[in-house]
Amino acid sequence: MVGSAIVRALATRGFDSVTRSRDQLDLCNQQATNHFFAENKIETVIFCAGRVGGIHANSTYPAEFIHENLSMALNSIHAAWQHGVRRFLYLGSTCIYPGSAPQPMAESCLLTSPLEKTNEAYALAKIAGLKMCEFYRQQYGAMFHSAMPTNLYGPGDNYHPENSHVMPALIRRFHEAKEAGTGEVMIWGTGTPRREFLHVDDLADGLLHLLSLGDPPDLVNVGTGVDVSILELAGLVAEVVGFAGKITTDPSKPDGTPVKRTDMSLMHSTGWQAKIDLRTGIEQTYQDFLAKLEAGAVRLA
Repeated sequence: MVGSAIVRALATRGFDSVTRSRDQLDLCNQQATNHFFAENKIETVIFCAGRVGGIHANSTYPAEFIHENLSMALNSIHAAWQHGVRRFLYLGSTCIYPGSAPQPMAESCLLTSPLEKTNEAYALAKIAGLKMCEFYRQQYGAMFHSAMPTNLYGPGDNYHPENSHVMPALIRRFHEAKEAGTGEVMIWGTGTPRREFLHVDDLADGLLHLLSLGDPPDLVNVGTGVDVSILELAGLVAEVVGFAGKITTDPSKPDGTPVKRTDMSLMHSTGWQAKIDLRTGIEQTYQDFLAKLEAGAVRLA
């Protein structure tokens, strides 16, 4: 999803891009990663590879999440530096911040208190990657820096019934309930946690903005700075999809962090702000889901 949005944004600006799918290049393989950078004369890297998923996936597969994300970051950052990459923009996630971080979360709260347990493995791997970029910049003068996107959604998202994030999970669930004539849809948890959502095309625009800066921050949040409760989000998705039934909650399921909203002061100070409002973004995403569903191309992994 993220990679496709970045390629679209680059193309509209007239830039060429070199991409590899997971099947074409295993970034967990050090030798293969090093060979890729040696063979391709790459000037700039936007690193958006990762093993990702929602609360269920993070809680069920913590070993895979920390191993794969650590391996990809370590192999890619070092190989990029070895082979003369001039600019490396590493993508993390706002889940790197402590579970009890003050809201909104500023970049300065990193590593100030314990991480949220439901995504600790993923967060630790991402923190290692962004710190590696920071230290390579500090020691070698390489322009390696990091961006921490908030919760993302948009065209090309993963609609797996168990391992997807909350937005695609809700879109699929409400769509299937509408099609089946189901009168009720249950959502995980109490519905009270508040989350911030950024359209993936806004993220791509923000990343290219960061690449245009001569002296970017080592670490910067990329989001909207606006949050919504999960129950409110479910209601909005239901409206867009056209589901008119009842929405219930399942408090026996984990909620995760009560509130997650980014402090966007630093990013805004560089001259960038998100443009796509949440309802418009959900409408665009649902239309993309319907088109892919009709073509048999909905992403389920």
